[in-house]
Amino acid sequence: MTAKPFSDYLVFVDESGSPSMGRIDPDFPLLVLAFMIVRKDEYAQQVVPAVQAFKFQHFGHDQVILHERDIRRDLGPFSFLKTRALKQAFLDELTAIVEKVPFHLVSVVIRKDALQKRYTQPENPYHLALQYGLERISAFLQSQAEWHAGSNENPKVHLVVEQRGRNEDDELELEFRRICDRGNYNQESFAFEVVFADKQSNSSGLQLADLMARPMGMSVLKPEQANRAVDVIKRKLVQVNGRAAGWGSKVFP
Repeated sequence: MTAKPFSDYLVFVDESGSPSMGRIDPDFPLLVLAFMIVRKDEYAQQVVPAVQAFKFQHFGHDQVILHERDIRRDLGPFSFLKTRALKQAFLDELTAIVEKVPFHLVSVVIRKDALQKRYTQPENPYHLALQYGLERISAFLQSQAEWHAGSNENPKVHLVVEQRGRNEDDELELEFRRICDRGNYNQESFAFEVVFADKQSNSSGLQLADLMARPMGMSVLKPEQANRAVDVIKRKLVQVNGRAAGWGSKVFP
């Protein structure tokens, strides 16, 4: 039987916070990478239609890009959200979509302030987060029998990431290749391939990943703060033996 070339799964990656170690923002001293893992059939049949229906309802078309920052600040097409009741209803609907549609999440939070204190020459936060994320996605794919440990015939899994600029993208692709060649702690290489999407790409997966990244960071900064959206997101985290900590949710250091 010929091995399939492409995986049944797709991964969308988005970030919150800056990867820079200079002038760390005291209000958000983090870099968060959210890895949304979804089966392609479920993505096409459930995720995309749910996001499009939401846009049709609120905007009359589906060309609006759901950016967490713009929604939070009532910018651009979200300027109508300036009343508290309207905004809460809008956010509740988005939370309901996250709750309803099928996917798994790996959240990696790098505490840049703690990283700076612990190491005299800290590694690039984005590279660290990418390494941790790929390790955990690999473990998830093996748990789903999509990948097999030690196999050279694992189907290719595409990671869709947003373009950040030519130099940044070139650096990321180089580090991505290094991580894939190096593999996990068992020296098993990763069958991942990165796909760069334009910043204006109307990707439902990238938009959902973007909506989840900052809330996961805030849950680390303010764990005592009640937040229904965070509670819903956390139920999507990858679990091993019933635990998300260290697997679906990784915080370092």
